[in-house]
Amino acid sequence: MSETLSSDDRLAVMNEVAAQVKVCTKCDLAATRTKAVPGAGDPAAEILFIGEGPGYNEDKQGLPFVGQSGRYLDQLLGEIGLNRSQVFITNVVKCRPPDNRDPLPIEIATCKPYLDAQEGAIDPLVIVTLGRFSMARYFPGGRITQIHGQPKYDDQRAYIPLFHPAAVLRDPSKQELMRADFQNILTVLAEVRSRRAAGQMRASAPIPNAPSAPSEPPTQLTLF
Repeated sequence: MSETLSSDDRLAVMNEVAAQVKVCTKCDLAATRTKAVPGAGDPAAEILFIGEGPGYNEDKQGLPFVGQSGRYLDQLLGEIGLNRSQVFITNVVKCRPPDNRDPLPIEIATCKPYLDAQEGAIDPLVIVTLGRFSMARYFPGGRITQIHGQPKYDDQRAYIPLFHPAAVLRDPSKQELMRADFQNILTVLAEVRSRRAAGQMRASAPIPNAPSAPSEPPTQLTLF
C-alpha cells in the first residue's frame, strides 16, 4: 500500500492549491471572475464531489455550490446522513465561465493540475462526479443518461457518475433517479472500505506538492 500524506501535509497541499487558484491567471477565465473557487470541505474526506464550474453565487462568494444547486446538494447529502463539512466539493474549473456557459476543453486542461493535486492529497475512497464534464475525466465517452449511478472500481477507489444538481432542478423527472443514486453512495463507500481493509485496494501515491505554473500554456484538447 502506498504511503499516504500525513494530516499536516495533506492540509498544506490543499492550502497551497487554494492559494494558487485564487491568484491564477493561466486562462481567460481569470479576466472575468470575481473570485476563484478552489473548493471546500474536509481535506481528509472519504468522498470527493467534483462538479462543473462555479456559477453566479459561487463566483461572488468564492465557495462551491452555494446557490440553488448547492441547497439541493445539501438536501441530498442530508438524506444520507452527511453534510458538506464531511466531504470535499470542488469543480473541474475553478473560475466561473461567462454567462454560465460550458467550460472549454482548454480551460479544463488548464485547471487539471489543481484538481490532480487535490485528488492526490485527499485520496478519497469515492469520487462522485456531478455532470458530464467531471464525468468525462473518469468515464471518457460515457453518456450520463446511460451510466448515472453505476460505480466503477479501480485498485484505489470507486467512481460514481451522477447528474449535475442543476440539471435535476431543470428536469424534476430526474429527482427520484438522483435520490436513488445518492443513496447508493454509502453502499459503494462501504464496499471500498471493505476492499481496502482486505488489501484488495491501495491508497494512491500522493502528489506531495501543489502544481507549479507551466512554462507554456497547454494545448487545446478534445473533451470527448
